[in-house]
Amino acid sequence: MFNWRTLLYGLGFGLLDSIALPITKGVSLGWNKLYMIIPVLLYAASPLLFLKALGTESLTVMNLVWDLSSDIIVTLIGLFVFAEKISPVKLMGVLTGVLSMFLLTCDNRNWNGFLAENLNMTGGIFE
Repeated sequence: MFNWRTLLYGLGFGLLDSIALPITKGVSLGWNKLYMIIPVLLYAASPLLFLKALGTESLTVMNLVWDLSSDIIVTLIGLFVFAEKISPVKLMGVLTGVLSMFLLTCDNRNWNGFLAENLNMTGGIFE
């Protein structure tokens, strides 16, 4: 029911962002600009990891899982490391992202039959 590889690749991409983006934020706050070499090197390596991830999942799903995992991890860093604040409505948006990541990493085989029979979701863009 759950595709762990997709989730782990997505979390790996999220980890890249969780290192690169706080460093970039720190440099914007006055850290030494030489620290920017770290995000540059991390993002230079990301296409190689993405190529490997495409062996397990489609471009569409892998990109969404990457974006969502990055959004969630970096949001947590913003909240707990940089003491940023978000409104209850924005928190609901973050929780919706968590739900979306769950749905994107579910195995299609278990859900496709149910959706086809009960919601008439077949053909077109659907597998």
